[in-house]
Amino acid sequence: MPMFLKIAKYKAGIVPVRYRRIPCTRKGGVKFETSGNPYFLMILPYNVGGAGDINAMQIKGSSTGWIDMRKNWGQHWTTNIVLTGQALSFTVKTSDGVIKQFINVAPKNWGFQQTFDGKINF
Repeated sequence: MPMFLKIAKYKAGIVPVRYRRIPCTRKGGVKFETSGNPYFLMILPYNVGGAGDINAMQIKGSSTGWIDMRKNWGQHWTTNIVLTGQALSFTVKTSDGVIKQFINVAPKNWGFQQTFDGKINF
């Protein structure tokens, strides 16, 4: 806090902050990290270019249709649908309204605590 007060004004317990969003360029594709267990799948997408933040996400197993995911915390997205043993695809929508599909990102033998490269980015 002492160093932060060198660059910001502290007034009545509040430090006003002004910011503006700028698009960012990323090298490589969006990454998808898996965690959870067979009954609770959590996906952490990262290395997201463009707006950089995600406001909607869907997942599709090789034997299912598109399933809406819900935000758990931060940028961790979850579903309670059992998808083990199926190849996984994702649809990602960023806060600026851009939607991209990442088809067959994880093979059918994917596991938990693995990261997969979506090959494309925003």
